[in-house]
Amino acid sequence: MPRKKIAVIGPIPRDHIVTHQGELIQKWGCVTHPVIALSAMAGDKLEVIPVSHLRKVDMDNVREVFKGYKGINTKFISSKNDQGDIISLRFVDVNNRLERQTGFMDPIVPDDFKKLLDCKVFVFIPISDYEISLDTLKYLKKRSKGTIIFDAHGPTTACLANGERQRKFWVDRDQWLPYIDVLKMNLEEAQASWFKKEYESQDFTISEEPDRKELLAFATHCLNLGVKCVCVTVDSRGCLVYRKDRNKILEDLVPAVKVEQVIDTTGCGDSFAGGVGFGLLQSPKDYVKAVRYGNALGALRTQGKTFAVFKSQAETEQIIKLGYIRAN
Repeated sequence: MPRKKIAVIGPIPRDHIVTHQGELIQKWGCVTHPVIALSAMAGDKLEVIPVSHLRKVDMDNVREVFKGYKGINTKFISSKNDQGDIISLRFVDVNNRLERQTGFMDPIVPDDFKKLLDCKVFVFIPISDYEISLDTLKYLKKRSKGTIIFDAHGPTTACLANGERQRKFWVDRDQWLPYIDVLKMNLEEAQASWFKKEYESQDFTISEEPDRKELLAFATHCLNLGVKCVCVTVDSRGCLVYRKDRNKILEDLVPAVKVEQVIDTTGCGDSFAGGVGFGLLQSPKDYVKAVRYGNALGALRTQGKTFAVFKSQAETEQIIKLGYIRAN
């Protein structure tokens, strides 16, 4: 029986990170986290396909990062246009950071997927608003039966001319929603995706506390436009999951998998998205179960500076089992 295929799409930036504890970490980010997490869980039982664009000078180093991990197909990483992301991150606390970008990946376009239409799941994890073209999602919706998971981090993040990365409104949101199956975001990104049509100056503020009424209204809007599940991560509390059942909107708070100490949160959202993709490969319509895998991979990502934090499927499922026994 051929292996199931899961594609993970986005940049592989060269990350320069200063943690909230003042430590310097330099590593490859974004797509590398879920790809290696999925390989650690599934080994060669699953074909994990990173889809990314790189600078030519980075290609050999990135391939070396994936070397030795089972099940990873690196044939769809391209340096054709010699463009890739370079990012610096300085954490001011565990969850918040200042970002600058000095290198820019050229966008992922439909041509990147001509030989990948048989993937069961596509996990899109852009980090800036230009990295995935809308035509790409339209192309996959028309030609593939694969589930499309999309992270709103990309369309709610702009790169300024001085290299600063800033939050922005996802103004063309409704053009994208019909082509997304699972929409994933954090609380800040949710607030940048559900906005008033007009603002007075200085009117927009980010709240760290979830407004459940507004989040429900936003999720309902997304679900009515074709999204099957909306996932909003709310830091250490877990993830709010919204989906429809016989035209009724269901809302669940799936608690986070608890960790004793957070070492590095870089890549947690990306790892979460990969975990959701893995869960949907196991049970295609069980979104709560999928989010538990997402929470587990996100929690594991915080536990160290290297990819050694990720565990086998059996170990990961034991973490989920123990975590949710305690939660209940």
